[in-house]
Amino acid sequence: MKKDFLIYGAYGYTGTLIAELAVKQGLKPILAGRDYERTKKLADKLGLEWLSFDISDTVALENALKNVKAILHCAGPFALTTSTVLGICLKTQTHYLDITGEIEVFEYVAHQDKKAKQAGITLLPGVGFDVVPSDCLAGFLKNLLPDATSLELAFMGSGGVSRGTALTMARNLHKGGAIRENGSIKSVPSAYEVKTIDYGVKKALSVCIPWGDVSTAYYSTQIPNIKVFMAQPKKLITWMKRSNYLSWLLGLGFVQKFIQNSINKKVVGPNETQRETSKSLLWGKVTNSDGKSVEARLLTPEGYKLTATTALMATQKLLSGNLPSGFLTPSMAFGADFILEVEGVERTLV
Repeated sequence: MKKDFLIYGAYGYTGTLIAELAVKQGLKPILAGRDYERTKKLADKLGLEWLSFDISDTVALENALKNVKAILHCAGPFALTTSTVLGICLKTQTHYLDITGEIEVFEYVAHQDKKAKQAGITLLPGVGFDVVPSDCLAGFLKNLLPDATSLELAFMGSGGVSRGTALTMARNLHKGGAIRENGSIKSVPSAYEVKTIDYGVKKALSVCIPWGDVSTAYYSTQIPNIKVFMAQPKKLITWMKRSNYLSWLLGLGFVQKFIQNSINKKVVGPNETQRETSKSLLWGKVTNSDGKSVEARLLTPEGYKLTATTALMATQKLLSGNLPSGFLTPSMAFGADFILEVEGVERTLV
């Protein structure tokens, strides 16, 4: 009989938070990861079953996935791991979830929709901070203005980033930004647009970034023009603009290696106090061809705390519900009010 689910990348920063919360909720996922000692140590601490193998070992991956109903994939950068994991999921008929925020990964998973339907499995990427709250906000706004032609989303957090998130950002430094224009994803320079956004608690200078909703919000809402902004200090925005002239350098192998080594030494992610006391603020606006617009805001727990919560909520709903097979975004799967099921979330119309 198949076990419920496996968490791969369980000993990483976010994977550990998810595994610890799962145990608190009485769940018993199988933990898995590349590093034998780190996986065993976490599993022994939490009293859970565990496996150790590299994703590139497709035989071991297949043996693991054929014994579970779903995998919650937490090992990024997902652009380097998702295709292998998803390929085995299709073979073993295992549901797929992940916590990615990478546009290229969302697009890849979306294009496996037909194969997933044939296999009878659900593909549900982005069940963390990116993109659950923003995707639900986009769906909420679309419901209020069904003929919207443009969508703007923005967020502001205060807790810092994990090593995995920082490594993914570093890997994409040389690629610039991205927006969706007339239904297609368009590459744009870094800091392509800067604007002051009112997040309710405060106004903040915010910069256009290549966030996951550039992909997912289109599938959720069919709105053809999408931009995502993130609140950032003016000095960092200035650096982002200057980086456009250094993109050739930032993509070089030795430069990437230097940046990644620095991240591995210095970045650890928000501590428990920061996770428990910090909040995330989100804003969204839809506009139709007549210029009519609707705005709304979300107040949520800190991003990594929220990720652990929503990832497990989505996994349990997928396992216990009757979701259709194929590719889904969080709001497609569970509705625009899914985020309101999280304790401490507040949604307001502007």
